[in-house]
Amino acid sequence: MWRALAQNKTGYILESLDANKTKLVANLSTAKIAALHEITIFGENEDIKLLDVFERIKSASNIPDSKSDSRKLREFFREVAPGHDEEKVYASDMKKVISWYQLLKDFPFFNEAEVVAPVAEIIPAEEQITTTEEGPVAEGIAKPAEKVKEAKPETVPAKPKAKKPAAKKTE
Repeated sequence: MWRALAQNKTGYILESLDANKTKLVANLSTAKIAALHEITIFGENEDIKLLDVFERIKSASNIPDSKSDSRKLREFFREVAPGHDEEKVYASDMKKVISWYQLLKDFPFFNEAEVVAPVAEIIPAEEQITTTEEGPVAEGIAKPAEKVKEAKPETVPAKPKAKKPAAKKTE
């Protein structure tokens, strides 16, 4: 698991999320990089998003260690990833998902609650229009601005050309 620090012409500068904080330059032409929200787990009908599995793991009461035996991991995965394809999802995949969760669970972006945009109150159409001296105006809509004189680009006076020294008079 890596965090992208910056992007350059050829790829990304990455930093490992473990305690070592190793830095690496990943070349886009040779490396395959996937964002966390793009990773999925094989499902019987459709793929399961990894972030959805992480949310279920977060609410699970008994999270096994990533070094647990495959039977215990399979039981846990049936709980947190119902409908995963048991033939395609191996024990090594389950261990990787659990180790990723253990690594990410302490990061602030993983613990933040989703920000929900406030829902605008719907006002019936007849209440939205107000009459003013200038005529009906819809509330919440700015009045048209007065005509503003068109701004002309400032012209910078040209610098006077350097004068040639006067020719010497010969007598």
